[in-house]
Amino acid sequence: MAAMKPRTGDGPLEVTKEGRGLVMRVPLEGGGRLVVELNAEEAKSLEEALSHVTT
Repeated sequence: MAAMKPRTGDGPLEVTKEGRGLVMRVPLEGGGRLVVELNAEEAKSLEEALSHVTT
């Protein structure tokens, strides 16, 4: 039987370019990661939406 590794959400938010899209990995409380694939237009929309709530 394979060894089970604990899943942790520890670690930084990561965004990498893969092919034509951007892949964002967001650590979650309780372990695991939320993985979202975005195109450039969606990333720009997300940037604008976040800027409204962080300033």
